[in-house]
Amino acid sequence: MAQNFQHPFQCIQFVKKKNGDSRNVLVASAGPKIFSYAAESGQRLSIWPQKGADLPDANDAGSNPENEGPPEKKRKVDPASEQTASAASGKKSATWTNIPILTSTPDGEYLVALTGEDKCIRVFQIEEDGSFQQISARLVPKRPCAITFMDNNDILTGDKFGDVYSMPLIPSADPRNAPKTAWQERAKKIAATSLTVHTQRNLRSLEMQRQRAGENHDKNKDLDKPTYDHDLLLGHVSLLTDVAFVSLSSSDPSSARKRSYILSADRDEHIRVSRGPPQAHIIENYCFGHTAFISKLCIPQWAPEILISGGGDPYFLVWNWTTGQILQKVPLVEETPEATKEVAVRSIWAASFGPRRLVLVALEGTPFLQYFTLETNGAITPHQPLKTSGNILDVHVREDINTVLISVDCIREPGSTQEWRSTPVSPATLLEAFQLKQDTEMPEWETVSDSMISTINASETEVVSATTESKEKAVLNNSLYGLEHLRKKYFGEDDA
Repeated sequence: MAQNFQHPFQCIQFVKKKNGDSRNVLVASAGPKIFSYAAESGQRLSIWPQKGADLPDANDAGSNPENEGPPEKKRKVDPASEQTASAASGKKSATWTNIPILTSTPDGEYLVALTGEDKCIRVFQIEEDGSFQQISARLVPKRPCAITFMDNNDILTGDKFGDVYSMPLIPSADPRNAPKTAWQERAKKIAATSLTVHTQRNLRSLEMQRQRAGENHDKNKDLDKPTYDHDLLLGHVSLLTDVAFVSLSSSDPSSARKRSYILSADRDEHIRVSRGPPQAHIIENYCFGHTAFISKLCIPQWAPEILISGGGDPYFLVWNWTTGQILQKVPLVEETPEATKEVAVRSIWAASFGPRRLVLVALEGTPFLQYFTLETNGAITPHQPLKTSGNILDVHVREDINTVLISVDCIREPGSTQEWRSTPVSPATLLEAFQLKQDTEMPEWETVSDSMISTINASETEVVSATTESKEKAVLNNSLYGLEHLRKKYFGEDDA
């Protein structure tokens, strides 16, 4: 019997509770599932959703059932994943095939995940045994591209149509009512009844008015206006790609007040700096300097006035975002007079390992983790990239033990987003860990081979058949690699 592939971890998140609980949990999403592991041993603690169990329905968790759309609507779903989810059970299968966003609140109490095709933001509480209890599931009109948190743990989300919303982490029991629509106001004005209208023609006219009001009711069910608590904060005219939230202390030393800001990036090379709620409509300034789409914003915790941004350019930029000034332009690939290789920044991380402050950059479809030393004066020093066994999908930094956990693609050939490996490897390499050496003049990494990594790699995630058809492979490839779709295509002088 031929071996099958294991779906790689699309997102990984180390959850360290700050309420005195000694249990730390590593959570990861692979395909349509979320897994939790004991951070010390690698033992699997829980899977969501449970196999053979009823999948949580967004309609039962404080969402707007009118946002689901007609039940007969077809979604592009990988057949292999659909069969696996519904095998040996008469229960309904998942309406999503991947979970592209997975993040936790700063206190480690809650986990927020986005399930792909159904565009649902789900909030989980992580129990003492590592299991997931779904607190809420809110369907959003447009699929979010970024989810982060504000100071009060409210969710800040940006969607691909350019809008940035805020919503409470836990929905209120009494959500606000949706505003009345025009048809509702007009319906109130139909004062005539069958008792006041007597002729046949007027009766037919009255019936037509009632029918028209009913049709408008069906067509205007506020599909784009969820009834749960949410606020539209700001919008871009271009496709939104990432959102960040930051608070700065007052310039007055005697004041403990902080001012908050929302930084938002889009496909049109713009980074906008807006004030935080309730003044999010006020734009403080812009950061201009990119020539291609922007895919990631990163603000170091130790320097909240610094912004690191990257995207479709062969470099990333270091800013003082409060003034819109570029501090550094750092190349990611070697530029030649003939041509420059097109790259896309998958993500950026800023880490502090003791006195060393590093910037980590992963490019789409490459097995190299680039890292740079960020000096106190803002200077950037590049170092030899760290090589992994497969394309880097996600990275989690553990500053407490000077270690980075890297999720690698164990299905596709390293350096390719489309070509699959000829044969699966068992056990699959889902995670790799590297530790920063101490007492070295320059940053150096060494491989960590402990039982936790080995145990996780030996466990199964979501089976992907080695005989998957080319069409299904393309669907799976697009679920992991899609940044190049943001790049604008120019076909002639008129498009330039």
